[in-house]
Amino acid sequence: MSNSRLHPIIHGTLLLTAAGFLSRILGFFYRIFLSNQIGAEGMGIYQLIFPVYGLCNAICTASIQTAISRYTAYEYSSHSKKGMKRTLLAGLSLSLFLSTLLGTFVYAFAPWISIYFLKEERCVLLLQIMALSLPVGAIHSSINGYYYGMQKASVPAFSQLAEQLVRVFSVYLFVTISLEKELPVTPLLAVYGMLLGEIASVLYCLLALSIFSAQSLPEKRQTNAPSFFLQFRRILFLSVPLSANRLCLNLLQSIEAVCIPSALRLFGLTVGNALEIYGIFTGMAMPFILFPSALTNSIAVMLLPTIAQAQAAHDQKQVRQVSSLAVRYSLVIGILFTGIFLFYGNEMGTLIYHNKTAGLYICTLSWLCPFLYLTTTTGSILNGLEKTGITFFHNILALTIRIIFVFLAIPRFGIMGYLWGLLLSQLAIAAMHVHMVKQLVHFSFSAYTFLFIPVIKLFISLAAAHFVFRFLPRLPISPIAFLACKICFICLCYALLYAKEIRQLIHPAKKRLG
Repeated sequence: MSNSRLHPIIHGTLLLTAAGFLSRILGFFYRIFLSNQIGAEGMGIYQLIFPVYGLCNAICTASIQTAISRYTAYEYSSHSKKGMKRTLLAGLSLSLFLSTLLGTFVYAFAPWISIYFLKEERCVLLLQIMALSLPVGAIHSSINGYYYGMQKASVPAFSQLAEQLVRVFSVYLFVTISLEKELPVTPLLAVYGMLLGEIASVLYCLLALSIFSAQSLPEKRQTNAPSFFLQFRRILFLSVPLSANRLCLNLLQSIEAVCIPSALRLFGLTVGNALEIYGIFTGMAMPFILFPSALTNSIAVMLLPTIAQAQAAHDQKQVRQVSSLAVRYSLVIGILFTGIFLFYGNEMGTLIYHNKTAGLYICTLSWLCPFLYLTTTTGSILNGLEKTGITFFHNILALTIRIIFVFLAIPRFGIMGYLWGLLLSQLAIAAMHVHMVKQLVHFSFSAYTFLFIPVIKLFISLAAAHFVFRFLPRLPISPIAFLACKICFICLCYALLYAKEIRQLIHPAKKRLG
């Protein structure tokens, strides 16, 4: 692959990854703070609204963002400024209309959704505040799709960071005021923080669009631009099947999330204990597992327009090389964090959450990492190749496996039965995605390079950390800081073992930034 073709991917991935990691670090400490303030049961109630939030996003934001990204990439490659602006305007109009309509519905029917769907009446106010954030999120998502299409990730990266900063600061302020006035600290404060974070992100996106849009557009001669109505129709026709796919998936995920506490009650737990276990799993253990995905998510976001452009140009070599690189490094990252969470998961749960159960879940879920991160990148490749039907089918199969385990395994084995189902479903979808990408792109998958070598380098890094910290005098720092030092040392050793590959990847980006 030529350096020039690597530039946008590397540059965008580095920006998004940096912002993603900063955002996740803030979110990580935010969740620790939040769980300590509202408790495991409160976290369970808070997490219950996110299936509804996911359903709404599937309809009015996520798919339209993808469509805006694809058509902006096409107009950008055609050097059509008007076409790009009309793409953004058309997508924004559609997303804003749908989000306003859907937000009004959720706000009005929040009591019914809480009682009959979520089975928890304490979610009414949470849903109503969440509904207010939907139109705001539509604006944010559309502008991000516009910049992703140009493979210019700075605005989405900084908007993500702005959202998290405002969310964390506002919730901390709300909790502090509530404690001073001896008011109860409830999950409602977290939802208010989510709304304020979305507003801050939108304000930044609008400001950036007004200031930097003109400079970010190509300078070459423009071609004839499609009309607003043509772009509107294109975005509508592309987003409808994507939305249908996301809607079905999110509906199944919502059913899954709602049924887990009910299945735990069949296992013999009380309502409070079931919500507590669900809160530990979703609000404590899973954020650890998803934390490193900031990198793979960034790769996936930049992959879609890149693959789409290469496919439109009939550049199969570019598609093959980008796909091979994405699959390889998804596995490299996944194997690294499998080892970290497996060996240090119990310590993480005990030190950070003061909860042994959270540590047990982190250790069990550690095996998810390679398959979870691989699914993200390969799914983006398939979507870039316009194989959305295939990704939808694979996701349906994986969700079906998980739902079967919810109804059959949880009542017998508790939450561990679901964790086994989650592992099996992720293994299945990763295998299907990789197989299909190989069939379409014809890249070579070397088990020695993609699997064996990363595992060997992981064990070398773990052994080095064990040797160094075993004989190193105890540092005068907190146990959490000492654990962080060990994990950073492992990551550093692992990176040094991949130093040659990292230099080859970053060198083109350094030239571009220079």
